[in-house]
Amino acid sequence: MRLNRRALLLGTAGSLALPQLAPAQEAPGVTATEIRIGSTNALSGPASAYSVITKGLAAMFRRVNDQGGIAGRQINFIAYDDGYQPPRTLEQTRRLVEQDRVAFLFNQLGTPTNSAIHRYVNQRKIPHLFLATGADKWANPREYPWTIGWQPSYRTEAQIYAKYLLEQKPNTKLGLLYQNDDFGKDYVNGVRDVLGPRFDAMVKLASHEATDPTIDSQIVSLQAAGCDALICGIIPRFAAQAIRRVFDIGWKPMMFMTNVSVSVGTVMQPAGLEKGVGLLTSDYRKDQSDPAWADDPGMKEWRDFMRRYVPDGELGDNNYTYAYGVGSTMLQVLKQCGNDFSRENVMRQATNIAPMDIATLLPGVKVQSQPRNYNVIRQMQLQRWNGRAWERFGGVIEGANV
Repeated sequence: MRLNRRALLLGTAGSLALPQLAPAQEAPGVTATEIRIGSTNALSGPASAYSVITKGLAAMFRRVNDQGGIAGRQINFIAYDDGYQPPRTLEQTRRLVEQDRVAFLFNQLGTPTNSAIHRYVNQRKIPHLFLATGADKWANPREYPWTIGWQPSYRTEAQIYAKYLLEQKPNTKLGLLYQNDDFGKDYVNGVRDVLGPRFDAMVKLASHEATDPTIDSQIVSLQAAGCDALICGIIPRFAAQAIRRVFDIGWKPMMFMTNVSVSVGTVMQPAGLEKGVGLLTSDYRKDQSDPAWADDPGMKEWRDFMRRYVPDGELGDNNYTYAYGVGSTMLQVLKQCGNDFSRENVMRQATNIAPMDIATLLPGVKVQSQPRNYNVIRQMQLQRWNGRAWERFGGVIEGANV
């Protein structure tokens, strides 16, 4: 395996040379000894905190290969760096499809980046599986049947925050800080779903670009507007900044953070553990810092995997528990394929997953899919930061019923 700013490759021969392509009558990217899987991630750039997801997935495929592979085939996982830049995502995806001839695409990171390739992969009928983004748009089998997400919808997550906020502070003035793309706008849409005609009077919006150096001015402007609550739809780099800045200026809003930006290792520690006390979020994953999982069989399984295959991995980074969950889902699909790894059958199996438990997901949270329902994970639970760990409260929630 080779990991750098340019690419991550996991091959059976340990070199950059690709094996001989399958004959025309075989499935693209599949030979008698190999299945080639392609991906892109921000191995560099503003969203590089997520690069460990790819590292974790590469380790999972290495473990599978050590155990004999899938149907006697080794998995060759090829992941390129797109720097979280949509034009580069398209360039690298074309490289994976047209040069590397991968069987399918898996867990490509980011809403704006996947948006850049959405139409391309569907026109070519290439499975575009279990994306590392919770944008609502990935669950649209009628228009984009070859694309399926994995984690819960950002829009549903925002609905849950808005409903809880109204229960606790019905006359709130809400600040909504979001990244100015489809990722961030899902949070705006989710809050609007709940507030309806009250949205304009109750909400003060502030956006930023993924390439901005800081979001300090946006935080100050929302405080100055008299907001007593804050919902953030932002990536980890800016999440740490927001938590720190809110604390440092003495602002005390009821604060919610997107669940893709609450890792202890990459967000809470850089922000200052004590500065996030009271922060609210939701999650569908077990959190390594929660003592409730000290003797949990699923987390023991995950910790053993990390010890053996990612010994330098930060256990407090919940991107590794994410990787284990989505990787386990992908391996289940490959097992369901039997010996037919055609693109059509891979997609068929990806959209026919019977409800199943995953080692790193919360009790009551299932992975599942149906041909007409591409929402793979539909449950979450609210949680609050206590300065040391995330404390769950309430029950597992499915949707907001708005």
